[in-house]
Amino acid sequence: MSLGYAEKLSFIEDVGQVGMTEFFDSPQLLQDKIEKLATMIKESKHLVVFTGAGISTSCGIPDFRGPKGIWTLQREGKALPEASLPFHRAMPSITHMALVELEKAGILKFLISQNIDGLHWRSGIPREKLSELHGNSFMECCSSCGAEYLRDFEVETIGLKDTTRRCADVKCGGKLKDTVLDWEDALPPKEMTPAEKNCRKADVVLCLGTSSLQITPACNLPLKALRGGGKIVIVNLQKTPKDKKASLVIHGFVDKVITEVMKLLNMRIAPFVRIDFLQIILSQALSADERYINWMLRVASVHGPKAQLPFIKSIEISFSDKQKYKPATLNEQPFSLKRRTTITEKFVIMMKFNFSEGCGCSSTQIDIPFNYKSPLESQNPNKNAVMDMLREESIQSFTSGKNTIIERIVVLSPRTEATVYAMVTNIKPYEPLPQDNGDVKDKKEMSNGVGTTGKRSNSRKRKTRR
Repeated sequence: MSLGYAEKLSFIEDVGQVGMTEFFDSPQLLQDKIEKLATMIKESKHLVVFTGAGISTSCGIPDFRGPKGIWTLQREGKALPEASLPFHRAMPSITHMALVELEKAGILKFLISQNIDGLHWRSGIPREKLSELHGNSFMECCSSCGAEYLRDFEVETIGLKDTTRRCADVKCGGKLKDTVLDWEDALPPKEMTPAEKNCRKADVVLCLGTSSLQITPACNLPLKALRGGGKIVIVNLQKTPKDKKASLVIHGFVDKVITEVMKLLNMRIAPFVRIDFLQIILSQALSADERYINWMLRVASVHGPKAQLPFIKSIEISFSDKQKYKPATLNEQPFSLKRRTTITEKFVIMMKFNFSEGCGCSSTQIDIPFNYKSPLESQNPNKNAVMDMLREESIQSFTSGKNTIIERIVVLSPRTEATVYAMVTNIKPYEPLPQDNGDVKDKKEMSNGVGTTGKRSNSRKRKTRR
């Protein structure tokens, strides 16, 4: 979990048992249990998965109650662990992505999580098949209409408090709240009701990385399956209070167990592709004597005028006519540049976006043609189709940095065009990817591909609206 989340929680004396001893099944016993689990999953009619912090430790996110958990170290008076990368750049584990494949195959019917890292939703689990019992650090919800907004930054508050943003629906405009619970907050019915319903229907409830099967009422959800003849399986390194109720308890690393299960089920795990968004706003105003164009270029978040772009470190701007126009480097947000040109001039604004820590490549480039006399055109293609194409192209070439337009909005007075771009900022493989000549490239090398140019031209068919 986020270290910031732990610090934001209200103080409570009893956080449950911490510093729990880890147990490991012998290799042969572990293999026997994995084969039994694979059979149970294959034969299941209504599989429900219940996840805890242990599923995300391999993503670089510390847990709470393990030997090196946040609350364990706090109780021992030791320094908290340092996250291996920024919280907002954490990527799903192989277990997260395996669950996505199980859902796509129609095997996984519902997923319940106590985690607030948002990795299940980001990995591709449909919202209607997901209950995030304790909320999502990257989610805001409208207090009026209930609309949900998944952000690329960690929401600044917890405890269901008002944030600084409002609902984007012009007919609503209600205040947005964070969705992460504090200790005194009750589990929301919106998440709890479908979780209870699916646990009652489940013939198998698979609990993964859930040492916290000790805090009510969430810890009792898996038990609801028992009343209908369902079975509980627990995969965890520590013992839990519900082990005696389980048909199968596996003491092993979750990623190891699920990887082997997927092999036995003959199911492949697709790479994770992280796509982030930004908008480039070009405003142009004619001077009083109608000889010059005063223009401003802004790069902004799609999440609101005051939101930061956490995945962009800086922007280097240059021009096709290098003798007339001096280059500029934008190091501080909000990113903006003002210039003045004659009304007849045509040139290309070349923008190099330098990515922040945790992204899969160092930079990408977008070229913006500038011509005051050219007509402005809005674009609104099928967003999902364009996103799917961008994702597939990135997987095929295994290159981060690819980008495409998914929306362009035009305002004639003052002359303004706001273009939303989708950018592939990470690709994470979970299986070896054979290349030409039968070689397999280093995974880190492949995920750090060179960025590509997103030129805006009439021949490009993948321009879309968001």
